[in-house]
Amino acid sequence: MTRQPEKEAPAAAVSTAEDEKWRLFRGDGQQRAVTIPAAPPWRRFAEGDTAPGVTPYVIGREETDVVNAAIHLRRPLLVTGHPGTGKSSLASAVAHELTLGPVLHWPVNSRATLQEALYRYDAIGRLQQSNLERTADDKRPGIGSFLRLGPVGTAFAATERPRVLLVDELDKGDLDLPNDLLTLFEEGTFEIPELSRLPEDQADVDVLTADPHRTAKVTRGVVRCTEFPVVVITSNGERDFPPAFRRRCLPLHLGDPDEQRLGEIIAGHLGADALADAGDLVQAFLAQRAVGELATDQLLNAVFLRHGGARLDAEGLLKTVLHRLNADG
Repeated sequence: MTRQPEKEAPAAAVSTAEDEKWRLFRGDGQQRAVTIPAAPPWRRFAEGDTAPGVTPYVIGREETDVVNAAIHLRRPLLVTGHPGTGKSSLASAVAHELTLGPVLHWPVNSRATLQEALYRYDAIGRLQQSNLERTADDKRPGIGSFLRLGPVGTAFAATERPRVLLVDELDKGDLDLPNDLLTLFEEGTFEIPELSRLPEDQADVDVLTADPHRTAKVTRGVVRCTEFPVVVITSNGERDFPPAFRRRCLPLHLGDPDEQRLGEIIAGHLGADALADAGDLVQAFLAQRAVGELATDQLLNAVFLRHGGARLDAEGLLKTVLHRLNADG
């Protein structure tokens, strides 16, 4: 009987020591004491870590001029572009660079209403508190303890310096939502009826805000900004906005970054060493982006994995990381 020659193992199956170190999970049922490596800079959430969006933000001079114009004119920015072009992280970049505090984030969906983004009133909680038996020295919390400003309401509360408000994916909201925002953007004020009905001796009420451990004083139920916030409104272009709304905003389109800017983004997030070993990944990303929608953070994911020891040319891992975002991909 003729002995068949043994088949050579495919190149993808050959493991190096560094490759095995990268494979924390091996699917063999064996327990191991492993050290979980540090997360990418944009995926760190613990206190003291670099927050998502605070890493260097790469943007051109023309785009920064539009941002500056919006700040000077006290007008909202309407930011469009493909997913992953940095629309949402622009708000974090502005807040970080200008030292304007944490971004006030309002993620819009089909059920979102402006009223809940302005404030919420816990009427049931206040009713339950008022029905409790009182004692002689009882000091019940006032109405301000049952009312909390939302991200939009907090952005328009009176402060010495403006806050940064991110209205994320406005095109996913109700058709009337842009029109609902017009009066607020023009007048910089809104009313809380639950407070405006209080007697004169309760004209000033301290209410909770979207910021932990911070309150805002509301006089006669009217919230009025002293400094118009830096408003960043993002849109994925799923629908058009009314002309009256667009007239009150400054449009900013963030295009897909070219090869040079991709290199700057990689170096800014992961360092020059990671960029030096990423040339083929950049070319693969550009080639696939030419035929299907990709996001820049997918390229960052690929570079981060390779820098950590992953063999992206093996077993389809690169194809998985750089999967197309459009439906026909």
